[in-house]
Amino acid sequence: MTILIFEGKEMGTQLTLLESIKDRVAIITGSGRGIGAAIARKLAQAGANVVINDINHENAESMAKEIQSMGRRSMVSTHDISDQKSANELIKEVKMNFGRVDILVNNAGITRDALLHKLSEEKWDEVIRVNLKGPFNMGQACAREMMEQNYGKIVNLSSVASMGNIGQTNYSASKAGVLGMTYTWALELAKYKINVNAVAPGFVESVLTQQIPPEIQQKFIEKIPLKRMGSPEDIASLVAFLVSDSSSYLTGQCISMDGGLTAGL
Repeated sequence: MTILIFEGKEMGTQLTLLESIKDRVAIITGSGRGIGAAIARKLAQAGANVVINDINHENAESMAKEIQSMGRRSMVSTHDISDQKSANELIKEVKMNFGRVDILVNNAGITRDALLHKLSEEKWDEVIRVNLKGPFNMGQACAREMMEQNYGKIVNLSSVASMGNIGQTNYSASKAGVLGMTYTWALELAKYKINVNAVAPGFVESVLTQQIPPEIQQKFIEKIPLKRMGSPEDIASLVAFLVSDSSSYLTGQCISMDGGLTAGL
């Protein structure tokens, strides 16, 4: 489906929403399945070459093959991006294979839920390392390349849980931290024509939400004005817009994609 958003001065000149993504090089962390895989698929459909980063090699390999079946170039990465040396090595390999880095989507994340008085130091450290240090490592490494190019798009996946959620002290703190980085990077990198934005998904269909008993899921859904869970494809469509040149005047923002859950708060 072609979405017309602009008609040029010359008769018949038309630009599509995702046209500017064609042949861009996109790195998506945690893209072996779920929301990350949906984003990878969406960007590949728009013509991007995609780096699939996931610590699960089987999932990453399967997703990369799917990208290649669309006629796009792909690369498999199992680098642990929460380790700075590993993240830097990933960017070097992407540069060797593709010559540039245009798009970074910091999607990888984990949960290790527990009430405050039961939250172990190990669970705290693990979530902060993956969810906050990981995006920092990738953002820093990619920004260096994007600054030289004088072009780049960074999208960080936060969460409505950044506003607080029972049993998620570590997760909520990490996602609030992601927002702080997003706003700061937007200010620092704007002069290099690098757009930095965040997406805060609400209750979205995923491997994690599938583990929630149906009756509890229904209670969550009743609180959502649109009365349904979001899909990974919903999030992917928004990310595709944010990494396209159609969003060139949008930076330093967090868009809550939650079916209206946080409206009025």
